[in-house]
Amino acid sequence: MIDSRIKFRHLQAFVEVARQKSVMKAAELLHVSQPAVTKTIRELEQALGVGVFERDGRGIRITRYGEVFLRHAGAALTALRQGLDSVSQEQFGDAPPIRIGALPTVSTRIMPRAMDLFLKENTWSRVKIVTGDNAVLLEQLRIGDLDLVVGRLAGAERMAGFSFEHLYSEQVVFAVRAGHPLLAPGKSLFAELGRYTLLMPTRGSIIRPVVENFLIANGVASLPSQIETVSDAFGRAFVRDSDAIWIISNGVVARDIADGVLAALPIDTSETKGPVGLTVRTDSIPSLPLSILTQTIREAALEISGQPAPAH
Repeated sequence: MIDSRIKFRHLQAFVEVARQKSVMKAAELLHVSQPAVTKTIRELEQALGVGVFERDGRGIRITRYGEVFLRHAGAALTALRQGLDSVSQEQFGDAPPIRIGALPTVSTRIMPRAMDLFLKENTWSRVKIVTGDNAVLLEQLRIGDLDLVVGRLAGAERMAGFSFEHLYSEQVVFAVRAGHPLLAPGKSLFAELGRYTLLMPTRGSIIRPVVENFLIANGVASLPSQIETVSDAFGRAFVRDSDAIWIISNGVVARDIADGVLAALPIDTSETKGPVGLTVRTDSIPSLPLSILTQTIREAALEISGQPAPAH
């Protein structure tokens, strides 16, 4: 039986504190006082009979019990939000919003085509597309701020409570400006990398360990000049105007390479190939517009990647 002492405000405060990892920041976003949030969390812990947060130095961290409850609390808030959206749809003719997290590897290649196909379905749904680091997007998906994340498969340690649908596979490339010195024939590419600035995936990104292992396996022990970034806009602008080398998923720069603006160094990166697909919460129930958008993403991925759809 559901404990009648647990109210919407308890779930809302708990999820916000978990997301912000701070009572003070959660209070600011919820527009209530810090003591009120603290009291609400204590009431929730009394109702659950376990602690959901614990002190961690000068801050707080979620407990093992809190992690378990977070998955369900986030899903409950999402379900309530969808219910309110459904009422709004009936009352005002508005379709429920769809919130998509798109990693850089698909945001510039797959998603534009997927949205073009989706708009032709005339669902009139509002769509919000968020890009960013994989860890951030998965956390937003976990607590119900996103409905779907499109991108590379995350590590097993991050996939608890999620399911993944493989759409296609892609590898990283070493992208440079057209006319870059390393495009000249006869260059010892791995030996020359240290002479240039390299744009690297951030340490929290999915492909960072893939890139590091690839470089080590090819005898590249250190790179003195590095810039870590997940910004494709910065990477594209910086590489076009310099001799920097951008190590990035092929999908991010495929169009630039096809247009001749950028070029891929002739390095065999096939061993960096990894699955790209759809990540959702295992307990989620997609709305009809979300199901339609998911299908258009599948179609766009198949059309643009040119790879056969994985067997299910």
